[in-house]
Amino acid sequence: MAFNSLNEFIHLLEKENELLRISHFADPVLEITEITDRISKLPGGGKALLFENNGTGFPVLMNALGSEKRICLALGIKKLDDIATRIDTLFREISSPKSGLFDKLKMLPALKEIASWLPRSVSGRGKCQEIIENDPDVEILPVLKCWPFDGGRFFTLPVVITTDPVTGLRNVGMYRMQVYNRNLTAMHWHRHKTGARHFEEYKKAGRRMPVAVALGGDLSYTYAATAPLPDNLDEFLFAGFLRNKKVDLVKCISIDSWVPSDADIIIEGYIDPKEELILEGPFGDHTGFYSLPDLYPRFHITCITHRKDAVYPATIVGIPPQEDAYIAKATERIFLAPIRLALLPEVADIDVPDEGVAHNMTVVKINKSYPGQAVKVINSLWGAGQMMLNKIMLVVSDDIDIHDYINLTRKAIDNYNPATDTCFSRGPLDVLDHSAGKMSYGGKLGIDATLKLPEEEQAEHLNISGKIENLPDLPDLIKRLGIIGEINQELSSAGIPVLIISVNKTKEFNAARIAEEILSNFKGQHIKIVVFADKEVDIFDYSITFWYVTNNIDPTRDCQFISPPGRPATLCIDGTRKSKDNINFFRDWPNVIVSSDETIRKVDAMWDQLGIGKFIISPSLKYKVLVNGAGATSEDT
Repeated sequence: MAFNSLNEFIHLLEKENELLRISHFADPVLEITEITDRISKLPGGGKALLFENNGTGFPVLMNALGSEKRICLALGIKKLDDIATRIDTLFREISSPKSGLFDKLKMLPALKEIASWLPRSVSGRGKCQEIIENDPDVEILPVLKCWPFDGGRFFTLPVVITTDPVTGLRNVGMYRMQVYNRNLTAMHWHRHKTGARHFEEYKKAGRRMPVAVALGGDLSYTYAATAPLPDNLDEFLFAGFLRNKKVDLVKCISIDSWVPSDADIIIEGYIDPKEELILEGPFGDHTGFYSLPDLYPRFHITCITHRKDAVYPATIVGIPPQEDAYIAKATERIFLAPIRLALLPEVADIDVPDEGVAHNMTVVKINKSYPGQAVKVINSLWGAGQMMLNKIMLVVSDDIDIHDYINLTRKAIDNYNPATDTCFSRGPLDVLDHSAGKMSYGGKLGIDATLKLPEEEQAEHLNISGKIENLPDLPDLIKRLGIIGEINQELSSAGIPVLIISVNKTKEFNAARIAEEILSNFKGQHIKIVVFADKEVDIFDYSITFWYVTNNIDPTRDCQFISPPGRPATLCIDGTRKSKDNINFFRDWPNVIVSSDETIRKVDAMWDQLGIGKFIISPSLKYKVLVNGAGATSEDT
């Protein structure tokens, strides 16, 4: 289903009871974020929000894709797996052997359908150019400042359009943009992204780089800009496939670039590679931590155009779940078919947990037929497109429902022997990963939790489950070690041999030594994994613990094997906050993202006037205990 504007989608959301209109004034500086955070963390993602009174002439649409239902509405499908099925069917139609003329003729409908998705350049002005601001000023737009220590206001849902100066191929990506003045922003594209590669080509050529930014229009454009497509596959072609209708493009007013004619707002401009980069950030990011300041290109705005009834789309990111978690879930389902068809036919399913913030954790289910296959899958995916940024990959057999996390944990641990089923690597990481010793490069952890074939069985392989008794004299042990806050043995007592321990960390903290001391108290029982977190973490809340620990580890530095005398190996994971007191760690450590007390009080006071239902307590209050100091950078770095 194709939408000709955000307003068309908004009308559908209202019809489906998926939208809350807010006519009471809400400030784009901090207040809209706090309201949205409360709604988006409701079970199922809450509803979309339309802030009609924000001090500008543009309503702000938030949380539009913040549920599976709304993503399906935006893409015109009943369930996310429908798109993977379409891809699978189309691929098989095109790639199947064609023995005769009749078989070849049967391909024509499929080829005609593909042609109908190709973007089309049209003459004249588009709806996105009904109003032209030749003296551009971004302050006419309700650009958000999301979190208290953000470096300023940011465009958070921009569809950024660039062209390779050598090949002429287009790329459509999503890169946040910090506002500095009325016509200057930064362009935050990571070194792994196609936009950054285009920038380097313009730098080599010594030419200004034209850049166009689309806001709104059909939300298939927004999703396509986030999708992990192969390099040089036009995202507007993919959008045409998603909406079953080609994207009409019109030429920009001030630059040589083409943009969707039905977008709500277009920002035109250029980047001059000869200019010095500008310091961008901090920014409260999708990891739940601030991304700290760094240097990025300057984007000079030359023109702003928009529809007469334009709506400004935005999103917030932070501690999951947020809207981006649902977008990541869509990607998980949609791109399962291409992974199977083009790379790994043995892959049966994939799950990307919300708490893994897209790149920290991926669970893969495979149809296993030979020894070593899980390790092969791990290494193959670490070399595939954006999956190269994955940090922890767990592979299991096809008898496990990987979306049932309790059952997944139990069966995976049963099949896992730390000594033989753990593999480490090093490679590219997401630029936002703050735990690696070097930015965007660090360790990776692969876990083979598949059922083992005879060739893989080893004498030391243990498949231990069943009830494990409480630790002996737990209070005395905690008192004797001093550094221990709490020990969560709920999992081990339920037959899942994992301990989670909170610690009041000191400079002398040594996770392996503490783990060995604790495990020495067991009599004939094998704990396979010991996890450490800081004392502020509620280690009985598994969602928070999983999010916190996976963010805070570089596997090759923070994972160690310990083997008490006469005992099998245990994997020890140090998920605590790192600082410059730690050996070989010299980066600043970011703070956890929460709203300010002042903003929380303001939203509390206005809640009844918002007209959006029963009062919801601020999610930030739950996480404030994790904040370490007043600023984007952790105090003890």
